[in-house]
Amino acid sequence: MFIHIGDDHVIQSKDVVSIIDHTLLSSSSIIEEMIFNQRKNKRVVETDENEAKSIVITKDYIYFSPLSVYTLKKRANMMTSLNRLEDFTDETEA
Repeated sequence: MFIHIGDDHVIQSKDVVSIIDHTLLSSSSIIEEMIFNQRKNKRVVETDENEAKSIVITKDYIYFSPLSVYTLKKRANMMTSLNRLEDFTDETEA
């Protein structure tokens, strides 16, 4: 399934490695170094720095999202719930 992460970006949920709060960026030298290296490789998709609330790390890219971690988690969980629903459309047409 897909998750809309803001700024017209839609990613596959299976590619998500981690979603972290943007405020953790300044408190972790490891995250800062990872993002610095990925920026050199042009694998960071950024939003306006003042708008970024979360960082979505996928297999190939790092996205700065204007949506909160909580909102992204709800969207991911909603898609999981929808996947579990059974399809009864054939039964209602009979």
